[in-house]
Amino acid sequence: MGQIFDKLQGKEWRQKQIRKITDKVFNRVSGETGRDSLSFEELYIAVLIVYNDINKRLPGPHFDPPSKENVRTLMQECDINLDGELDHDEFVKFIKEVTKDTFSTISQGLIISLILAPTIAIATKRATEGVPHVGKVVQKLPNSVYASLVTLAVVAIQSASQGSD
Repeated sequence: MGQIFDKLQGKEWRQKQIRKITDKVFNRVSGETGRDSLSFEELYIAVLIVYNDINKRLPGPHFDPPSKENVRTLMQECDINLDGELDHDEFVKFIKEVTKDTFSTISQGLIISLILAPTIAIATKRATEGVPHVGKVVQKLPNSVYASLVTLAVVAIQSASQGSD
């Protein structure tokens, strides 16, 4: 549960996750060449690795990496010293820019799953009173248990729908 609250803390958590990912990927890709900067080809490989990590580790739908043209354009914008390559700081700025929409989508999914679903569950609990057999069982459940069950159902439905995409 602590991990969930960390994710809801927002910008600080997101910045920490981006920094972890960028440090790991930059060191991995630049370590293969022995240089302290990335060319366009190395940068695109790094972008693919970052999006692979995002899709494996973070909740939400599958995110496609940007096209080579978009990477090239954004690379030119982030290349502060105009050497045609990105150093570590430029790379961090680049990754923050390229992933900003991705993290917004993830945050929205977490809000729906973890805040909206339990609220709706509690609000609709009273509606089950008239349902034979089910109504009595639902009314005997504590609100926290009922909200947790509905939230788990919403998360399962979201996961199933993502798997079918």
